[in-house]
Amino acid sequence: MTGVVRVAAVGDIHLGPDSRGLLRPAYEALADEADVLLLAGDLTRHGTAEEARVVAGEVRDLGLPVLAVLGNHDHHADQAASVAQVLAAEGSVTVLEGSGATVSAGSLTLGVAGTKGFGGGFAGRCGSEFGETEMKAFIGCSRRLADGLGAALAGLDGCDVKVALTHYSPVADTLLGEPPEIYPFLGSYLLAEAIDGGGADLAVHGHAHAGTERGLTSGGVHVRNVAQPVIRHAFALYELHPSRVAR
Repeated sequence: MTGVVRVAAVGDIHLGPDSRGLLRPAYEALADEADVLLLAGDLTRHGTAEEARVVAGEVRDLGLPVLAVLGNHDHHADQAASVAQVLAAEGSVTVLEGSGATVSAGSLTLGVAGTKGFGGGFAGRCGSEFGETEMKAFIGCSRRLADGLGAALAGLDGCDVKVALTHYSPVADTLLGEPPEIYPFLGSYLLAEAIDGGGADLAVHGHAHAGTERGLTSGGVHVRNVAQPVIRHAFALYELHPSRVAR
């Protein structure tokens, strides 16, 4: 489809050994509908290599590139490196963390930059790198990951369109429906600053199962919460144009 990039995206699929084949039927025809599949973290339940093999089997040989970030569930068993390795080796998934990749879509080039991201809250209601060592480490982690996302987006300059892929949310908009008390554990405004500064055309994330699909950064970048409990499908499909209009 000349002049448009078609992005399929989903997060929080939480696959385990009993999920084998669950999403495969929906994905098998995806190459006719999309130019890329983006996985927005929490691909597994507990972050084990065994669960990652199930995910790899669902997305293997789809006929289109599959790019992913990991989520908090994918880190739970302290096997995140093994999860990423299995996804890459057995599913041909490109796992991003402070890095970017490019995808050809007809005559256009799509750039995708990714990070898991982390929490901390949003402007006016956020943590800061002040006080206890533990608080400094918490917010410092958020900042490092957001900075990595910003650098990765900057490295994609020259692409026709750019997408930021995260697990944690960059805005509070897409958390509407979640208890406000847990917003600081669902995302960080630092991600939005990186997205705006890096010139993204679209940002997609997961993590907020009870949230809302649509949001907007202060810089005007469209944000989409693609957690499967929110979109209620195997994936959501978005069209991107060089004119920076996300549909």
